[in-house]
Parts: sequence; structure tokens; C-alpha cells
Amino acid sequence: MSELTGKVAVVTGASKGIGAGIAKALAKAGARVVVNYASSGAGADRVVAEIADAGGKAVAVQADVSRSADVKRLFEAAIQAFGRLDVLVNNAAVYSFAPLEDITEGEFQRQFGTNVLGLLLATQEAVRHFGPEGGSVINIGSMVTTATPPATAVYSGTKGAVDTITRVLAKELGPRNIRVNSINPGGVETEGSISAGVVGSDFQKAIVAQTPLGRFGQPQDIAPVAVFLASAASGWMTGDILSVSGGFR
Repeated sequence: MSELTGKVAVVTGASKGIGAGIAKALAKAGARVVVNYASSGAGADRVVAEIADAGGKAVAVQADVSRSADVKRLFEAAIQAFGRLDVLVNNAAVYSFAPLEDITEGEFQRQFGTNVLGLLLATQEAVRHFGPEGGSVINIGSMVTTATPPATAVYSGTKGAVDTITRVLAKELGPRNIRVNSINPGGVETEGSISAGVVGSDFQKAIVAQTPLGRFGQPQDIAPVAVFLASAASGWMTGDILSVSGGFR
């Protein structure tokens, strides 16, 4: 595949899980990729090494997307490494689940800081670096916004914000030929969902039972859709929220 040859992409939160899968798929399609990570440098280095072993080009850059100074440094590093920017994938996210009575101010700020403010800061900076031909912003939302499971008020709130921001920025940035779309996965097996105890739990079984295709997702189920949204093949799409969930609603 070569539909992204000559393009440069920044993927936030790409040291593992969905982000890593997207970074590797973009590189396979010909893009040069900036693999962002907040704390897992070893994981980001593994992703970069896998891309290089497959003949692609990538660099790992540490940055906490909830901090504006870090975000500026991330995009400066992208330009220094590859000279341009064409695609931003806003994948970085944190989550934990708790019933209403256990929600804390700190946890609210942690999740909204990364999942919402981080998306806005990264997009703001990407727009400054996209060339005159525009660019593609791909947000990673979640089907929790329609499934609305109990004990996910904060996380679902952040992803509801992602849906709305996607539509707003599509209208705001469209005149500059910058497209903004979102991918909303269902349940996906990642390092995060494993460490959170989702994989193997009754919660996972309930999701699979409500998924017409009858299984939990994998990062490789999501990555090809990101490649499509990054490519010219989706050039007439903006403000769209794509459910990539095996039919889970």
C-alpha cells in the first residue's frame, strides 16, 4: 500500500494498543510517523522498531498532551524530523470507571485533561503546521457515548465531548481544507483493557453478547479505518463519526 506516501502523521498515545496499531498501519501505507507517548518510552521504541523493520520511518517523541508546552515540543519535533505535517490522530486517552458516589475532582480533571483538553491542544498545534493543502484530523472516540454503561459518567462525558468537538471543528476548519472525523470503537482488547480488568470480565462478556459480529475487537480492526480517513479516498468526508465496533451499540 502506498496511499500515504510522502505524508507525515503524528499519532498521540501510540506506544501501545489502538494508537500503536494505527501508527504501524499508517507507516505501512507509506506515511512517516511520529509515535507520541506520555510515559511508556520502551513501548514507543518498540513501535518505532517494528515500523523500521518493515521498511518504514518513525520517531518516538515524549509529550503529555494535557500540557501545552509539551504539545508545542511534540509538533516542533515532528517538523524537525520530517519537515511537514499532514495527519493528526488524537488517540491519547486515560480512563477509569467509578459510580457517581466515587467520582473525584482529581479523576475528573485527569480524564478531561487528557481526553478533551489534550485533543484540543494537539489539534490547535497541528493546524499551525498543516500546509496550504490542508490536513486530516482523526479523533478516537468511543461507543460508550451510545451504550452509556453504568459507572462510566466521566469517561463517557469525555468521549461525548470528542463527538461534539469533531463536528464543531469540521465546520470551523473546513474552509482551510482541514478535515476532522472520528472513529468510535467498541470493545477492543488492548494493554489498557487487560490491565483494567475488562478482558475476561463479565463486562467484556456483556459487550460481546451485544456485538453482532460476536467478538471483542483488536487494534488491527481499527487501524485500516484510520488509514482511510488519512488518505485522499476520504477526501469528501468531514464531521463524520464512524462506528467501528462489530455492530455494538
